[in-house]
Amino acid sequence: MKLRLFRRRLTISSPRMAVRSSLPWPLRWIAGALMLGFSGAIALWAFEVGQGLAGLDSYAKEELAQLRQETLSLRSDRDKAQSIANTADSLLTAEKALQEKMMGQVRQLELDNRSLRDDLGFFEKLLPTGPADAASIRGLQAEVLSGTQLKWQVLVIQPVKAGGNFNGKLELTLQGTQDGKPWRMSLPGGPQLLQFKQYRRMEGVLDLPARTVVKTVTAKIMDGGAVRSVQTFTL
Repeated sequence: MKLRLFRRRLTISSPRMAVRSSLPWPLRWIAGALMLGFSGAIALWAFEVGQGLAGLDSYAKEELAQLRQETLSLRSDRDKAQSIANTADSLLTAEKALQEKMMGQVRQLELDNRSLRDDLGFFEKLLPTGPADAASIRGLQAEVLSGTQLKWQVLVIQPVKAGGNFNGKLELTLQGTQDGKPWRMSLPGGPQLLQFKQYRRMEGVLDLPARTVVKTVTAKIMDGGAVRSVQTFTL
């Protein structure tokens, strides 16, 4: 019987044995943590020593310093580019405002040029009439703007040798037909006062009655009771 038990213990089917430590498990955990920490510290120290021996640490510091310098340079370039962009925007806005102002001036010059052309055309049609040493009508124009309005212009000139100021009146008479019958009209309020030294340009717009056809416009320069100059414009 004893021999059979002895053989069973020597075979694979013999009961398992467990060897247990006499230390409690908290102490075992603390000891393991200390061992791991010590091993990690040794590995880190060995890594740093290896970097120092190989020159990698100094190279990394130099590269880091160079990268920082390049970053500062890039930031400076960016600030300069932003400043240039802001200046360009300001210049573009100022140029646009100046261009608009110049366009307005060009339009005003075109209007002035058109007015000067009209004046030139008016003066080119002047024909000397009346005495050369007295005030006379040098230009008379009339234009029907619509069926009920008429625009008129009169230019009166006095030679320099006449001297002094001319004090007189301008009388304007319109003649034509209304409903097929003879029609005549003068300036509302009667003749207009006319005072000038060398020349005077007068103009106005008259309202016409309905169904009126103006055929002639006659201008007279009156000096007291005497007629100094007469001119008739035919439409």
